[in-house]
Amino acid sequence: MSASSPLSPSSQRVTYLFTTFPKSTETFLQREIIAMQARGLRLRIFSLWGGGGDFQGIRVERFSKWKLLTLPWMIPYEAARRPGVLGQLLHGLATRKAPSWLNFWENMLGAGFACLYAGRFRRERPDLVHAAWGGAPATAAWLLWRLDGHRFSAAAHAYDLFEHGGDWWLVEKLEHAAFVHTSTEMGRSALIRRGLPARSVACVRRGLPQWPAFKELRQDRSDLRILCVARLVPKKGLRHQLRIYAALRDSGLRFEARIVGEGDLRGELTRMIGELRLGERVTLTGHLSQPAVWDQFAWADLLVHTGVIAPNGDRDGLPNVIPEAMAAGVLVVTSPAAATTEAVTDRVSGLVAPVENPPAWLEAFRLIQEDPEFCERLRAAARVWVETNYNAHANAARLHALFTQAISGAEPLPQGEPAAATARSFE
Repeated sequence: MSASSPLSPSSQRVTYLFTTFPKSTETFLQREIIAMQARGLRLRIFSLWGGGGDFQGIRVERFSKWKLLTLPWMIPYEAARRPGVLGQLLHGLATRKAPSWLNFWENMLGAGFACLYAGRFRRERPDLVHAAWGGAPATAAWLLWRLDGHRFSAAAHAYDLFEHGGDWWLVEKLEHAAFVHTSTEMGRSALIRRGLPARSVACVRRGLPQWPAFKELRQDRSDLRILCVARLVPKKGLRHQLRIYAALRDSGLRFEARIVGEGDLRGELTRMIGELRLGERVTLTGHLSQPAVWDQFAWADLLVHTGVIAPNGDRDGLPNVIPEAMAAGVLVVTSPAAATTEAVTDRVSGLVAPVENPPAWLEAFRLIQEDPEFCERLRAAARVWVETNYNAHANAARLHALFTQAISGAEPLPQGEPAAATARSFE
């Protein structure tokens, strides 16, 4: 289809490739699918590892790993059709070292999927293949392009960019994408520094589909209610957080803290709570559903985020929970790691403190406890930032426009921060 005769939105066929979909901790991707479906795209979804089933009336086809046993027959067939592709892969395997075994096998999974499904994609040709992650899905999309010229696009998240130095073949894959989108300016800058053209890399933030009620500031904050919503993994800096709570207790500050989430560090954090004598102050709630998390916002005075750069290089982008809390009127205190300060400007829309400096956190909590006018200024500015930058409808429209441009073959528009979106977009 030429650029002069674009497909109507209702006939645009986009095939999404995920690692695991749906996944309870990736609600932003579920919202993306709902938004693209609502804008008339005809979606097909493949999940390369876990997930599967039905999502919003769309069948999620889970890749059966048993099919990988047929690769000894399929590799020669596809290699005979495109011998240069196999040569490029073998050269890459021989000349580079994967940053981790996990990333190696993620890429091999994507390659195996592409080889085994190439024939089906030729028979049921989509207008665009979109990789929701820069690992296995992007490998599959890139190889489908190399084998049969399928136009493709991709997303790159903090995991793809930073863990163990980033995905193995990230730049080689993404430089051929019609566009690449990421949800933070930190991510966009990292991709450009690696050599991707700025014109093809878009910062498209996630967003809220509607604004929550803006809670009132609790008048008596002498006993602070502190909330953290985070997976129990190293990059969340939860060891630091517990030490901060011990310092708060020793200073005489009264508080109750709830940490919502699950992960591999649960056992260690439980032991630390005991060793630091925080059992009466800190609760690990485990994983909660999204509605239950909003109930926690109604309870909390403030949300804390103690993110750090993990030993393997992994870090957060801008966790969804931060703008969600800002929208609800919950004050935010965050570390300056990663992209959190794109939303939280110190003493403007929240408070920022290094995790290695518990006295700075104590000062932040004292301000929240004792200065209601200061709190109201922070809360108002935080809500303005969310309404300007985190409007799901406006941001979904930007992503949909990128899909439409990619399908039509048009050159991508210059990318950068979106124009301000206002609350009128929700009316």
